[in-house]
Amino acid sequence: MTTETPKALVERYWRTMNTNDWRAVGALLHDDFLLEFPQSGERFRGRENFIAFNASYPAAGRWVFTVNSLLAEGARVVSDVGVSDGARVDRAISFFEVRDSLIWRMTEFWPDPFEAAAWRAQWTERNL
Repeated sequence: MTTETPKALVERYWRTMNTNDWRAVGALLHDDFLLEFPQSGERFRGRENFIAFNASYPAAGRWVFTVNSLLAEGARVVSDVGVSDGARVDRAISFFEVRDSLIWRMTEFWPDPFEAAAWRAQWTERNL
């Protein structure tokens, strides 16, 4: 029997997130799962809180997750993912730790776009 690599598990996590079946996503989480949002100081402890949070999130439509990049080293995986419900478009940078072939911990950052500073325009190009 082949054990799934942490990278393959996180790839499956994002594919499952695209189904919007939060209970199916919860099946990929460790019993001791912990999700942290450092920017807001929030901590979601446990699979059921993760499922309830996602199921209750006010969305304009179905969530779509687009993996821009995914890097893995041992039991740690980092992903850069586009997130949209049809009305809003966001980006999530997620740090995963895998234990016992399940996602044990996640730390997630949701960077907001900001206007580029005019003083540095001479050295940059716009990527719109």
